[in-house]
Amino acid sequence: MTELRRRMTQDLKIRNRSPHTVQAYASAVAEFASHFKCSPDQLGAAHVRGYLVWLVEERQASWSKYNIALCALRFLYNVTLSRPEILAGIQCPRKHRKLPIVLSTTEIDRFFSVVRNLKHRAILMTAYGTGLRVSELAALRVADIDGQHQMIRVRSGKGQKDRYVQLGPTLLGVLREYWKAYRPTEWLFEGDREQQPITVFGIYHMCRKYGKLAALGKPVSIHKLRHSYATHLLESGADMRSIQMLLGHRSISTTSLYTHVSQQRISATPCPLDLLYAKPEKTKP
Repeated sequence: MTELRRRMTQDLKIRNRSPHTVQAYASAVAEFASHFKCSPDQLGAAHVRGYLVWLVEERQASWSKYNIALCALRFLYNVTLSRPEILAGIQCPRKHRKLPIVLSTTEIDRFFSVVRNLKHRAILMTAYGTGLRVSELAALRVADIDGQHQMIRVRSGKGQKDRYVQLGPTLLGVLREYWKAYRPTEWLFEGDREQQPITVFGIYHMCRKYGKLAALGKPVSIHKLRHSYATHLLESGADMRSIQMLLGHRSISTTSLYTHVSQQRISATPCPLDLLYAKPEKTKP
């Protein structure tokens, strides 16, 4: 590890950035340095601008990839190197927000019907039953399950914030059955390594495998289960603020995206054309 990378990593940890953010920023800066074959402290504003243009035009990087690179370089020059003038005037581009793909309740039921393994069933039902992010799901501990109050504690979610989510009777029953069979001690869902939690990639692979078995005609991921959880909450009558808190969204504008994919809300909204030409009902004499 170079001295500059060590300093940047320390600066990120001091500011309580998540391990995922630390790794992502360090990798982004390493790619920037590799592109010019030079240490970033020897580069300037023209190099940064040229690299960002290269990411967009030549590499055709996704918005997420570009944004991580920009945020990492901004942190490096603004904080670690104390050279804020390097990125002065460079703004983060607006993200093209796509509507999330949501599974219907029928598709969710079909998906779970192919999950025969009790542990896998407990993991995937927890994902849909709580709307947790995959990293939050993997990091659950046995002590986080509060069966008495029917809540689950989510430690250090996105933004390093703790929150609680509901633990419904159905999911509680599944988790109790799972605990009796597997007896986890510290981590709720243990991985292949002893005393270590299941990996994020292990959950990814598991979800994809059962998605293919269910043959839904669309890929299934933990994030799609999260989208489905939020949409189905909205359709059941939950208010937007409650859904925001359960999902751990910083801004309610992010949560409001689900109003655009709720099929019940869309189909229940009358068309103005139908209202215009609607025939009045005849009143009975």
